[in-house]
Amino acid sequence: MNPRFPLPDLNDLPEDIKLRILSVQEKSGFIPNVFLAYARRPAEFRAFFAYHDALMDKQGGLTKAEREMIVVATSSANQCLYCVVAHGAILRIRAKDALLADQVAVNYRKANITPRQMAMLDLAMKVSQDAAAVTEADFQQLQVHGFDDDDIWDICAITAFFGLSNRIANATSMQPNVEFYGLGRDIAGPAN
Repeated sequence: MNPRFPLPDLNDLPEDIKLRILSVQEKSGFIPNVFLAYARRPAEFRAFFAYHDALMDKQGGLTKAEREMIVVATSSANQCLYCVVAHGAILRIRAKDALLADQVAVNYRKANITPRQMAMLDLAMKVSQDAAAVTEADFQQLQVHGFDDDDIWDICAITAFFGLSNRIANATSMQPNVEFYGLGRDIAGPAN
């Protein structure tokens, strides 16, 4: 399926955006389609990736793999092919586990994750699917697992941000790059 909006030519983009995309290409070996999709609207590209980086690259109580788990689980619930495939690849790499992303995408409650991570994903799914129903009891459950208020904010913010991303990716028929499908598949899963 072709994307609804044609991807812009890299050479037609503002210099700061072009340099960011080339940096990603150098690091990953390809240009993820999300970069070109957002580049068609430069101000939105800058805002989107600034918030993305603030949420996903920061230090804190959530590991980078846990942040990706949130994206994969909620993107699956939102039926976002792009984010499940792309962030599933990143999760496989960050968790050093070839099986985890598929488990989390299909049914995180059956995945090989810790009770702490289960509680984290329970809140993320509630924020994703019924945020109005979130109560203080949800936060208290997370505190039992060692999450502090900053961690809880991160869970909510990552979920909300990727809800926006899921909706744009779905509405525009954004397709994951073929390269994502194979990334991290050669990593061994946990020993049983």
